[in-house]
Amino acid sequence: MRLAGKEQSDSKNIKKGTWTWLGGVAAMLLVKGKAILALLKLSKIASPFISMLISIWAYTLIYPWQFAIGFVLLLLIHETGHVIAAKRIGLPVSAPLFVPFMGALITMKKQPLDAKQEAYLAFGGPLLGSLGAAACFALGYVLDSPLLYSLAYIGFLLNLINLLPIHPLDGGRIVTAVSRWLWLVGLIGGLAVIIYMQSVLFFIIWVLFAYDLYGKYVKRRKNSKLNSVTFNFTIPADSLREQGYFIPGPDHRRELPFTTYSNLERQQILEIHWDSLNYSGTAALPVQCLVEKVEVKGVDQLETYNGFQLKARCEVHFKLYENDKYYDVPAGTRWRYGVAYFALASILGGMIYLVHVVGNINV
Repeated sequence: MRLAGKEQSDSKNIKKGTWTWLGGVAAMLLVKGKAILALLKLSKIASPFISMLISIWAYTLIYPWQFAIGFVLLLLIHETGHVIAAKRIGLPVSAPLFVPFMGALITMKKQPLDAKQEAYLAFGGPLLGSLGAAACFALGYVLDSPLLYSLAYIGFLLNLINLLPIHPLDGGRIVTAVSRWLWLVGLIGGLAVIIYMQSVLFFIIWVLFAYDLYGKYVKRRKNSKLNSVTFNFTIPADSLREQGYFIPGPDHRRELPFTTYSNLERQQILEIHWDSLNYSGTAALPVQCLVEKVEVKGVDQLETYNGFQLKARCEVHFKLYENDKYYDVPAGTRWRYGVAYFALASILGGMIYLVHVVGNINV
């Protein structure tokens, strides 16, 4: 992408000035680094702020510093849209974290309850991100700024690409509330778009998406064998030895009774019961699943500073649980999200063309 007008011809001078400015900033950080870090540690914005600065610096290696700052700010606006949407439906999320040349992301501390919540959360990013790009376009039109036109163009383009119906892009999450058949459209049509773009990053995302679909709808249906995970449980055993209880050894095998439940964070918890040792223990399961059985695969006897202990190696056999009710969305809601999804994609396509014509942006 090129910047038109005087800014394009002066890009070398701008970049030279950028290195001088960055050198001054680096020197200031070296002198005042400890004080700055102490202040940042007092705030939750430390990691996002530092990651923003790193991303801006990385983009200045390729683009003028003005464009780099504007681009990262557009990413911030996009991620802020997700944060606002999450807060509106009561989902705790992290602050945005920026990764140079890969964009930005937030992490969810609690998963959505259903596809409607997932779509609502996903919609926030491209919606607010598109408004941010529109503001750049409007300001660029008023000031006749090639820089702002370029930022508007890239903002509209990235938000449109994000609407591809491919997980984990926002579009892939939005269409969970419309129709999962659109994932097939993303699988075929998305690949054509990505090949046209010649983007390695989006191709990697597509490959992961294709493998996830294969595992979810092909491999899982064909493969009926149980999955398994191993946990170690530490059992205090001083009193057991003193009272003459039978102490199991490395070759001990048995099945244990168990119960499972989900906590307030919707994390599935396994609780085992070993009655003969008067012991109950818990472990967090890695996925939502249907536990078939819990087997003891051996017990190690340990002398520790806390006394005599047993380390029981337990293998948990389970089947993955696919909650089909997750995708149960009322027909009216499906239509609203579908219309909004295709309308936003159409508007973004139209705005990309408008910026191309009005701002004379060539790619």
